[in-house]
Amino acid sequence: MDKINRRGFLGHSLLAGAAAGVAGGCCGPRGGVTAPPDIPGKEPGRGNPIAISTYSFWRFKPGMKMPIETCIEKAAELGFDGVDILQIQMAPPGKGYFQKIKRTALVHGMDLCCLSTHQGFVSPDKASRQENIDKTITFIEQAYELGIGCIRINTGRWGTSKNFDALMANRGIEPPLPGYSEEDGYPWVIDSLEKCLPTAEKCGVVMGLENHWGLGRTPEGVRRIVEAVDSPWLSVLLDTGNFLEDPYDKLEQLAPMAVFMQCKTYYGGGLWYTLDLDYPRIGQIMKKYNYRGYISLEFEGQEDYQTAIPKSLAVLRNAF
Repeated sequence: MDKINRRGFLGHSLLAGAAAGVAGGCCGPRGGVTAPPDIPGKEPGRGNPIAISTYSFWRFKPGMKMPIETCIEKAAELGFDGVDILQIQMAPPGKGYFQKIKRTALVHGMDLCCLSTHQGFVSPDKASRQENIDKTITFIEQAYELGIGCIRINTGRWGTSKNFDALMANRGIEPPLPGYSEEDGYPWVIDSLEKCLPTAEKCGVVMGLENHWGLGRTPEGVRRIVEAVDSPWLSVLLDTGNFLEDPYDKLEQLAPMAVFMQCKTYYGGGLWYTLDLDYPRIGQIMKKYNYRGYISLEFEGQEDYQTAIPKSLAVLRNAF
């Protein structure tokens, strides 16, 4: 068989392809390619990728704590783009555990997009704050080992409520410890987060400060901390369900600083409270500030997750 000259072969192939294109009548306005028709009502560009928090399958309900690998498999079956791992839902990180999670995500086509963690820096006890700094550094390193670029962090709270149920009954408001004020708490949180920055930068993991309870209960509190630290390795993780009154203006205050977003739904009634959130409106707020990152579903209702989660995904796909 005669040898074929590679350059000659490519040249003849390109000419043949061009001729076929002309013969087939596919010559269009952009050099031989017909532009796809516009889809009515569809805006150009991609939407936000939609993830699901492993918390959505658990919700701290007895007997519902699923292995992370099972959550990843279910997320893929349901049509999500990624998984937001609740750190306290993980098994103890023994030999090969993170590798197993990563392989499960790869096989099922799932991104691991966030590691949601818990810590508390609102304490006058320096040793307690250091313990939480060390814990947060460990979480950053775990995210790095999992290939995750963001962890959720909290300011922590005063701990003067009897329990979480009591805190929720009081709409997330909690009095400071006797002899202290909220003004005392901000330097503790800011100093603690600054001590985590070198590890975050080294690992390439962004800390997303959630608008949660404690000093993160208000947008002003979150902004004050993030602006004081003033680092690309600390940003905002925006949660739609943690502003219990007048959420839209508060969400908009933090939208320009958001690096990740968690969106709650409450089918069947909320575990602690129910919010009637206008997700198309929230979607427009985030679009206004060109938010292109992940939207992570946190289903927090009483309905069976097998029916509630698909409905929640449809709402978020439509809004974002």
